[in-house]
Amino acid sequence: MTPDLEQLARAHGVATGYLDWAGASVRVSESAVIAALAALDVDASTDEAVTAALADAAEAPWGRLLPPFVVVRDGSGEVALVADEGVPVLLDVLLEDGSTRHVDVPGAVTDRRVNRVRLVVPLSGLPLGWHVLRASAGDEEAEAVLCVAPSRLELPAGLDRAWGWMVQLYSLRSAASWAMGDYADLRTVVDRAAADGAGVVLLNPLHAETPVLPINPSPYSPSSRRFRSAVYLRVEDTPEYLAAPADVRAAVDALRPAAEPDRIPRDPVWTAKLAALELLWPLRRTAELAAWRAQGGEPLEGFALFCALVEQHGAPWQEWPAELRRPDGPGIAAARREHAERIAFWSWVQLLVDEQLAGVGEDLAVGVIQDLAVGVDPGGADAWALQDVLALGTTVGAPPDSFNQQGQDWGLPPWRPDRLAAAGYLPFRDVVRGVLRHAGGLRIDHVMGLFRLWWVPAGAGAAEGTYVSYDADALLGVLALEASRANALVVGEDLGTVEPRVREMLDATGILGSAVLWFETEGGEFVPPERWRSQALATVTTHDLPTAAGLLAEEHVRVRAELDQLGVPVEQELARARSERAALLDLLGTAGLLDRCGGDPVLAMHAALTESPSRLVLAAFGDAVGDLRQPNLPGTVDEYPNWRLPIADGSGRAVPLEELLASDGVRRLAALLSEGTSGSRSGVR
Repeated sequence: MTPDLEQLARAHGVATGYLDWAGASVRVSESAVIAALAALDVDASTDEAVTAALADAAEAPWGRLLPPFVVVRDGSGEVALVADEGVPVLLDVLLEDGSTRHVDVPGAVTDRRVNRVRLVVPLSGLPLGWHVLRASAGDEEAEAVLCVAPSRLELPAGLDRAWGWMVQLYSLRSAASWAMGDYADLRTVVDRAAADGAGVVLLNPLHAETPVLPINPSPYSPSSRRFRSAVYLRVEDTPEYLAAPADVRAAVDALRPAAEPDRIPRDPVWTAKLAALELLWPLRRTAELAAWRAQGGEPLEGFALFCALVEQHGAPWQEWPAELRRPDGPGIAAARREHAERIAFWSWVQLLVDEQLAGVGEDLAVGVIQDLAVGVDPGGADAWALQDVLALGTTVGAPPDSFNQQGQDWGLPPWRPDRLAAAGYLPFRDVVRGVLRHAGGLRIDHVMGLFRLWWVPAGAGAAEGTYVSYDADALLGVLALEASRANALVVGEDLGTVEPRVREMLDATGILGSAVLWFETEGGEFVPPERWRSQALATVTTHDLPTAAGLLAEEHVRVRAELDQLGVPVEQELARARSERAALLDLLGTAGLLDRCGGDPVLAMHAALTESPSRLVLAAFGDAVGDLRQPNLPGTVDEYPNWRLPIADGSGRAVPLEELLASDGVRRLAALLSEGTSGSRSGVR
């Protein structure tokens, strides 16, 4: 790789090397660097192209009067302006309340290039919020989005510690739900958790799916992160159903699909619910719908239009007629008129979803923590609506690590850092704002993506990518402002290859990290829980890792070996798994947790969480009843039933929600966590 190519890569935040999970230096291939630059519309295919691109990169900052986005903390900061030397500069702040403040521009020059000078202007006394900077210098005029954010998020008042449940909602089927868990089941779980003294429930992402078959089962590959899933609706709880005549209710009831004993397929569920919604649509509440649409504005209208168009033309949108492939395409105005009824229908569906989520978790100290997926389906609604700020020609994932030894490609297009900044980070703001609605907190999957993402070129293997950097200060500012306005806490999933600055900046912003028992090691040994981070959410495992019972039974090795997901011989992986299990059991025994829990290693693992200073302690229902199967096996799609498994006991029998909540395993684990996080150490047997 030439020095000029390395310099060009640095100028655009593209890594030419990195430290892997074990701290070893890895050199990135030249082809990966060139591909990442190409995804940013930077030609690095020849030496001449690299030279020209370097010149453009050096010149670009001097051609803008204002940067497109400015973030300041606690009302004070600064902004850099660039203007022709000797030309007076005027600067105003248009506050979101409609008022205007003038800002004096000092004459001190901090840098110059030919006839252009850079002036750094202090800002102070600004209220939190989304404002606009407006500057003029001679014939030049420019505007910038100004985000005034708090410097740090604080935990809810009076919160010391809280415990709760990690929930894969689809897996919690009740007698009343239609073959998969739904929003009414969520309310049941939350109410029981509150009665047990829990303070928090963490959900799998509830992002919206593309509403045509087949329904993608993965909550981490959604159609839209700005809107919510309709497949979880409890049809019988809608006002339209409750007000419907008996014959309509009977017709709706007859649509209910039969549950499969050991799988949760979305297609029959969605087919039935869509048919039910069609029956109820004539009974819609017109005034409430009109108010909802007015509140939702163009983002809601655009999402509803996408749903109408995908019904007609199928998915992905890249195969639609050319005039419809952009939200501002030449055929869009006519499509809005043609599909006006369906646009109203899909807006109504989102109203029903919003109504069923309103108020859920209000009795919990923290509330419901909503999960934010790292990206979206490239053929879905957000990729269509936000295509100008996404790098649609590449996907994100992760380099190889100790567990996913072949690397990961999640098939999701990343934000383009340059275009996101040019858009004032408003697309990211809208995503965060949408997920935080009716939420007490936000968990950011792969929070390192706020700092850098592993970009995989089209057609390449997951290990053949490179990192591309983002403006973490800007993204964290957006998060801090939106979370503070929602009175919500933020948790970052900071597992895997994590740069030291990531945890430093997250901690400085008041964002909790993630402590997972399997990964709390140092020098090859498990770290005693009392030495874990306090500003963290602690769990035994995650949806991408073995269950507690699965780890003890070596299920994670068996499954990965059968599916050819190991990067080492199975005997080597088994030896490693057995060594780790022995070390973990030794830790639990030495700490006296096994004795305290009557020799039950799963309970002892969770007792270890309560011994930590971590502010939030969460358990999975599957671990309470001995489920051997993890919800998702990274690196697979259909080879393993990812996101399609109901909660099951150790024999593999699906456990209905009513039985689950009353089970001895859940009762014992709830008692242990409640006592452990309140300071009691009496133990549970």
